[in-house]
Formats: sequence, C-alpha cells, structure tokens
Amino acid sequence: MIAGQRESVRPLVTFGETMALFTSLEPGPLSYASGARIGIGGAESNVAIATRRLGVPACWIGRRGADSLGERVERTIRGEDVAVHAIVDPEAPTGLMIKEHRSALATNVWYYRSGSAGSRLSPADLPTEVIQQAGVLHITGITPLLSASARDATWRAVSIAEAAGIPISFDVNYRSRLVGSTDVTELFHALAARSTIVFASDDEAQLIHPGIDEPLGLARAIADVGPTQVVIKLGARGCAALVDGVEYVVPAVSVPVMDTVGAGDAFVAGYLARLLTDQDAESRLHCAVRTGAFACMTAGDWEGSPTTAELEQLSASDPVAR
Repeated sequence: MIAGQRESVRPLVTFGETMALFTSLEPGPLSYASGARIGIGGAESNVAIATRRLGVPACWIGRRGADSLGERVERTIRGEDVAVHAIVDPEAPTGLMIKEHRSALATNVWYYRSGSAGSRLSPADLPTEVIQQAGVLHITGITPLLSASARDATWRAVSIAEAAGIPISFDVNYRSRLVGSTDVTELFHALAARSTIVFASDDEAQLIHPGIDEPLGLARAIADVGPTQVVIKLGARGCAALVDGVEYVVPAVSVPVMDTVGAGDAFVAGYLARLLTDQDAESRLHCAVRTGAFACMTAGDWEGSPTTAELEQLSASDPVAR
C-alpha cells in the first residue's frame, strides 16, 4: 500500500486502449533517427497510474494483443500497482503509437490502432462487479470513437455505474483522427448529460456546447446539460470550474516545460484523487493544476506524474531534494 492511502478509499475504475509507444531519442525526422525508446501510452491508463501515485487505488480494464507489446502494456501498468483486467486477444495486435520529436519545439504523433485489440473492446469485456465497486468510473471521448463495439462498451459501463450510483467522470480528450463520420457534438453532449464530472479544454468544451468562448460560460452551459462538476482545462492559464453551483478560477503553476503530453491526464488524476479522498472542490482543483504542471517537467505520457510528497517540490525554495 502506498504511504498515505486509506484502506476505505474506493478505487478509480477506467477502461480503454493502451498502446505500445515508440519515441525518437533525439530531435529530428524519424527517417534519420538512429534509435527509439519503447514504452506505453493511453489516456485512461495514464489517469489510472497518476491516481495511484497520489495514493488512491485504481483499476484499468482493456484488451491487448497476444504479443510482446501487449505483454509490455500489461506488465507496465501492473508495475505501477494499478489493478488490471486485461483481455488477451489472439486475433488482433496491440495498437501502436509513434512519437517523433521533429524539433525541440514540435512533436508529431502517428497512431496505428485500426483493427487493434484495444479497438475490439466490447460490453462483454467489462467486469460488472468491478465497476459496481468503484468510487468513480472514468471514461474518455477516445474509447467510443475506436469502434462500434467500443462505443457500446462505453454506454454499457455508464449504465452499470448509473444503476450502482457510481459517479461518472468524463474527459472529452478529443482525437480528430478517430472521428470518421461520427457526430461528435451529439456523442459528447450525450456522454456529458449522463456524467457527474466533465473535463474539457476550452476548445473541447465547444464541441459539447458550441457558440461560447468564455471558460466559465462554457462550464455553466455544460452544467445545464446535467453534470454537477465541470472543469475547463486551460493549460498554461490554469483552469476554470463550476462545482456544485460555485465558480472557481485557479491559475497555473509556472514550471519549466519539457513535454506537455499526458499533462491533461495528470490534471484529471489530481482532481479525482482528491475527490476520492473527500477533499473539497478548491483542494481538488489546486491538486489538479499542480499535478498537471509537475507532469510537464518530464518527457513521456505518464512517467512524470508525481506522488503526493513530490508535489511539495513545486513550492520548495531549494530545488535539490536532500
């Protein structure tokens, strides 16, 4: 058990596709790269890992291929002390993400996930009892765009959580390359309507409620759809939120930025970890901002997510831990 974790805390439960990740070792085009680092990446597992590092139990549900990359995905998530319910699919490969650091300031990402094991997630893959025991069910807008069966799985998970009275957290996490012919405004609006908590960047929030630019205005408009907690992620500007009818604006924490990939997932984990340990809205939002900022200081999708103790380093005057 991680120090500071309480036995009575119910877990975060999430599901989705986690892919193998190949990242170039140095800036420049991959066509000239001499090597790459192998890892894993997936929004839902990123949140699960970051939540666990903050002392709260977490569970990830998904499918992986019966291949070495799938073994790496499962082993890595388990190695972060996250409970794993992984279906091994012998008929489809583990999805792949390739990240190219084209320059010191620009990153390109390619996904090879069409027909992958993760995209074949279905309602039958969801362990009902695990969702029923969750403190929060966390979903993203990525999973229902992977395939028709993955969309059915998303709605099935939502229905299980609703029937059990489990709060539902929805992070829009928009991926334009997955959209196809899907009406994402209709989809995201419907998911928001059945969620307790909605996370979105200001651009993503406009996919749920077009025509509003101001962050708190967006939060109010989305709250009118159904959720009682709406958090607008503003990156370097912090966040704006409407929580149980109260408006909040929290500034960002200034840090040296190495890699922003995964910072939004760390932000969500910071908020949910404090929610699951019964902290008030202001504490949740401040933890979210600080956790997201900390993640920006390390390269990788989830590797830089901090522990609770490490968060204190953001305010320490001496940068050397002794």
